[in-house]
Amino acid sequence: MAISSAIGVACRFRYLHRGMIELLSNAEMAEADRLTIASGVAGIDLMERAGAAVAGAVAQRHAPGTRVVVVAGPGNNGGDGFVAARLLTERGYEVKVLLAGELSRLKGDAALAAKRWNGAVAAAAAEGLAGADVVIDALFGAGLDRPVEGLARALIDAINAQAAPVVAVDLPSGINGTSGAVMGVAVKAAHTVTFFRKKPGHVLLPGRLYCGAIGVADIGIPTTVLQRIEPRTWDNVPALWRVEFPVPQLTGHKYDRGHAVVVSGPSWSTGAARLAARAALRAGAGLVTISSPREALAVNAAASLAVMVRPADGAGELSKFLADRRLNAVALGPGLGVGEPTCELVLAALAGDRAVVLDADAITSFTPDPRRLTRALLARASKGAILTPHEGEFSRYFNAIDQRTKAGSKLERARLAATLAGAVVLLKGGDTVVAAADGRAAIAANAPASLATAGAGDVLTGIAAGLLAQGMPAFEAACAAVWLHGEAAAAFGPGLISEDLSEALPRVYRALLG
Repeated sequence: MAISSAIGVACRFRYLHRGMIELLSNAEMAEADRLTIASGVAGIDLMERAGAAVAGAVAQRHAPGTRVVVVAGPGNNGGDGFVAARLLTERGYEVKVLLAGELSRLKGDAALAAKRWNGAVAAAAAEGLAGADVVIDALFGAGLDRPVEGLARALIDAINAQAAPVVAVDLPSGINGTSGAVMGVAVKAAHTVTFFRKKPGHVLLPGRLYCGAIGVADIGIPTTVLQRIEPRTWDNVPALWRVEFPVPQLTGHKYDRGHAVVVSGPSWSTGAARLAARAALRAGAGLVTISSPREALAVNAAASLAVMVRPADGAGELSKFLADRRLNAVALGPGLGVGEPTCELVLAALAGDRAVVLDADAITSFTPDPRRLTRALLARASKGAILTPHEGEFSRYFNAIDQRTKAGSKLERARLAATLAGAVVLLKGGDTVVAAADGRAAIAANAPASLATAGAGDVLTGIAAGLLAQGMPAFEAACAAVWLHGEAAAAFGPGLISEDLSEALPRVYRALLG
C-alpha cells in the first residue's frame, strides 16, 4: 500500500511529452501492459497510477468538497475508477461509486482496487447520478468491440442527459479504441485521460468528437516496450516527419529546391491547377510550371506571375515536356476532366522516374478499368506516388478494385488501398489518414471545419507536389502536406476560401522552422 498511499496524498500524475506520437491499437496496448508486467511491474501498480491520473485530472479542475460520481464497469476500467474514487476521497472530495455489475464478480486487479475502496458501492442506475458536480466515466475502455446494450446503454444515456462535466477513463465509453466508431451510443466527455499513448479512436472521427480535451498520462510503462511492439500508426504531427522536411540553405539556389509541374485542364477549369501550382511554390519548390493546353494558355499565363506556363496538348506533348529530368514532381487531377484523355496524361506522367501526385479526376478517370492505373503504379512503386482521394473518389475507384475497401475503419481502408495501389494513399476528411504500402499510417487531427471549401483539395495537392519536388519521401511529404494544410486554415481563421491557404503558409512555416 506504500505506493497507493503516496499517490493518494497528492494525486500525483504527469502527462507525457507531446512528442509521443505513436497511436496504439487495443492489441498493441494490451501487449504494452503485458510486457511491463512481465518485466516485474505489478498490474495493480499500473492501475494505481492510472487511477491517480484520473483523480489528478479532476483535482486540477475542481476544488475539494466537489461531489463526484464514479460510474465503474466490471473490468479494469472500473478498477481505475475505484482507485480514483479512493484517492479523491482522501483529498476531501465527496465521492459515490456506482457499479455496473456485481462486486463479487470483479476479478484480478479490478477486484483488488475495489477492495481498497472503503466507501459504499451502489448498483449503477440513472438516479444515482443526481447531484453530481463531476462524473467519472469508468464503464468501458478502449477495448470495447461490441454494441452497447441494456444497462450500459441506459447508463450512457443518463450520463449524457445530466449537466455535470464528464471525465472519461481511457476513452469515452461506447467508442471503439481502434476504429473510433460509436458502438451504438457513447459518452460525451469534457476531458479524457488515457495512458501511455493515445489510441486511433482518440483521433479518428467520430470518436475524437466525444473525447473533449485529451491528456496522456505516464503510468510507468517504459518506452522500451515500443521496440517490441513496433507500432505502425502515428499522430500526424511534425515530430513524425520533421527530420525529412526540406529547409532552404544559404548556399543553395532555386534549382536545388526542385521543379514541380501541375497539369492544367481546359480554359474553363484552369483555377484548380493554378491553386495547386501556387501552393507548390509556397511549399518551397524552387520552380513551378503549369503544363497547359494551348487553348488555355492565355488564361493560365495571365493569372500567373512567379508560376511559369508551358504549352502541352495531350499525352504525347506532355511526355516530351517531362523528358527534362529537372522536372522532378508532377501533379495531375485538379480540373483535368474525367475521361480517356486524362488517363493518357496520367500514364504519361507515371512513365518516368519523377514523383507524382494524383488527385480528383486523375483517379476517377480510371474507374472503368482501375487495374490499368494500379499496374502503372506498381511498376514504379519505388519512384514515389501519392493519391489524394476524398471519400467519394476513394469509393468509386478502390471499391472497383477490391470490395474489401468498403468495410472497416478509415485507417484499415486506407491501408488496404495503399497496398493495392503500391502508393501512398491520402484519404481526405476531418480525420485525414495517410497510409503507405508498407503499412505505415498517420492520422491528422488539426484540420478545422473551414477547410470544407471549394478548391482546398487542389491546394493540398500542390503542397504535396512542392514537398516532393524538394526531395521529401512520399509518405513524409503527404503527412507534412496534410499538417501544413490544416495549420494554414487554422492560421487564417474564419472566412477562409481556398486562395487564402497558400498565403497563410508563410506564417505556418515561420512557426515550424523557428
